[in-house]
Amino acid sequence: MSQPSPPLYRIRRSRRAKRLALRLDPIERVFNLVVPDRCCLPAAYDFADQYEGWMLTRLQTLPPAVPFIDGAILPLNGTNVTLDIIRETSRKNTQLSLQGSRLIVRTNQADASVRVARWCKTYALNTLKQKSEEKTLSIGKTIKKVSVRETKSRWGSCAADGALSYSWRLIFAPPEALDYVVAHEVAHLVHLNHSKAFWTLCRTLSHDFTTGQNWMRTHGSELMRYGIAAERPTPLAE
Repeated sequence: MSQPSPPLYRIRRSRRAKRLALRLDPIERVFNLVVPDRCCLPAAYDFADQYEGWMLTRLQTLPPAVPFIDGAILPLNGTNVTLDIIRETSRKNTQLSLQGSRLIVRTNQADASVRVARWCKTYALNTLKQKSEEKTLSIGKTIKKVSVRETKSRWGSCAADGALSYSWRLIFAPPEALDYVVAHEVAHLVHLNHSKAFWTLCRTLSHDFTTGQNWMRTHGSELMRYGIAAERPTPLAE
């Protein structure tokens, strides 16, 4: 039995899990080996060894990471925007401005990725909030609040109290896809389920339901590559 490979997977004990499972973290690009409390580690390692080839294949098929560095191209709300990071050591702060197809970042920092991510999250919040409010006008509902978060498996959520939450990376999706997710969550303000009535309303609220839904189902996971660290080397099988 080979030893566990930290770059390939990490152990996650779970009281709720009933069986061993491997779950890919699309942002950190590493697998979580979910181990039930009653399962011994040797058995977990054997399980992971059986799926080593599968894990390597999954990692190799992930789209290239797009870190927030100078020259990176971001599909911002349907428009390709180039990051133009200008290092100015005399500056006392970091200033970002969107000018046409360029997001200009003037900074004294060697790594401005945190500030770029913060700007993108604010931009996403403003865009998603505006679209959510526009769609609620036709259904007579009120949104309690709109927020954006760092998510790994859900693009949006609607709470019973009317609070909507979205993944900030939706700002990198095509407009039809982003619109579909907003329509989906706004429809939950009326139907907090996935009934036939819900899907009918979701279609009504969407500008292009079919295109948006298909894109999210087929390419949604690709959004996770934006803003993560530079490409980590793919582990090699021993």
